[in-house]
Amino acid sequence: MVLANDQIYHIFNRAIDRQTIFNTRWEYGRAVEAFRFCRFADLPFRFSHLLNLPEGDRQRVIQDLNQNKEKLVDIIAFCIMPNHFHFILKQLKDNGISKFISNFTNSYTKYFNTKHERKGHLFEGLFKAVLVETDEQLIHLSRYIHLNPVASFLVKVGDLENHPWSSFPEYLNLTSDNLCQKEVVLGYFSSIEAYKQFVLDQVKYAQELEKIKHLLIET
Repeated sequence: MVLANDQIYHIFNRAIDRQTIFNTRWEYGRAVEAFRFCRFADLPFRFSHLLNLPEGDRQRVIQDLNQNKEKLVDIIAFCIMPNHFHFILKQLKDNGISKFISNFTNSYTKYFNTKHERKGHLFEGLFKAVLVETDEQLIHLSRYIHLNPVASFLVKVGDLENHPWSSFPEYLNLTSDNLCQKEVVLGYFSSIEAYKQFVLDQVKYAQELEKIKHLLIET
């Protein structure tokens, strides 16, 4: 799969047989920290090695990566669900998205297989990628991704802004995280509150999917 630099894509994949692969807060957190690390190019070591470092050293490594390392991708938005994931990614380097997803899924698969005493693949083949062609598609896609936990009845609407396994809290400045390039989306809105209302006022939209149906393939 050849993806173009400086283009934005909806990237998604799910677990084989739709099995639940993110079961606990620790597993969700492991996934988020893995892709936080894997977005950088020319990594000094594997993510598993990073986790074995003392907390202070681990934070210094992440800080150094943020300050000095080129990235494979910009993460614009994300959501991790019990049996699948969604990203909006901008590719920055040749094969950047493929390398990022490969590093992330391989790392998580090794962890999950070890923890659950299983072998083999965890995700359904190659990830799916759809080019985001217009600004309108981008903002509606971000809304779809951020509403995914509500559409799947994983959380209530009132709890969505505090749901930690998507970028929605970061978009609302409810976390100090700087994982996402959120201004790529928020720049189209007059305020953070306006974006929040854009998402929350159209909850049923997450189940209709009409405006971005062709972007979703088999989600």
